[in-house]
Amino acid sequence: MKTIDANKLYYKILNDQIHDAVDSGYRNIAINNVYGQYYIGDGLMQPVKIDINGIPGNDLGIFMDGPSIYVHGDAQDGIGNTMSGGKIVIDGNAGDVLGYSMRGGRIYVRGNVGYRTCIHMKSYKDDFPIVIIGGRTGEFAGEYMAGGVLVILDLFSEINTYDCNFIGAGMHGGIIIVRGKVNSDSLGREVKVTSLLQEDLLQIKEYLFEYCQELNINYNNVMKSRFTKIISATNRPYKNLYIDGFLH
Repeated sequence: MKTIDANKLYYKILNDQIHDAVDSGYRNIAINNVYGQYYIGDGLMQPVKIDINGIPGNDLGIFMDGPSIYVHGDAQDGIGNTMSGGKIVIDGNAGDVLGYSMRGGRIYVRGNVGYRTCIHMKSYKDDFPIVIIGGRTGEFAGEYMAGGVLVILDLFSEINTYDCNFIGAGMHGGIIIVRGKVNSDSLGREVKVTSLLQEDLLQIKEYLFEYCQELNINYNNVMKSRFTKIISATNRPYKNLYIDGFLH
């Protein structure tokens, strides 16, 4: 185990220490007194476990492919930016643009997240990202999604119908699954609600089980609920704005 004290460390120095520890063969790293440092875990490819005590800054796990990062508290914006693999578990809330352009791996958040969650998230062949949010999202969740799965559990609200605005605006791939009902007025114009198939549940059950284990949430209670599936109504939502629009 390698322990790093991040108190008053400039983010570049902290990240250099993390990379040096990984290059030296450490596979378990604890970082204490984190206070907003950027880019923690940037570009790491090794299957290391990193525990963060404090609040990491923007772009935690950017470009990473392999590590498991555990945040014991809240996190800021851009978590999992363009990550290709691995896992980020946040035992608190997170900021805006979580999972931006994410290509693989899993992000699990206990609480709420900010705006534009999973914007431009995509998948390729057998690689697809999974994001599970225990609370609620800000507006424009799943904006321009092209692949992967976003699950919004809304566990801590007394509202029976999910109503964050512009869900799936510009979405043209992947699926959004919401626990409970969805207010149709909250949907982006490019998406529609459809039946949740048995194969959809089979696809996400193992991830929901892992999510509940990681964050000590009752899995059986979660699975008792009704789920709503949101998909794109078209694979080219904005074609009229581009060349096709000028050919007629």
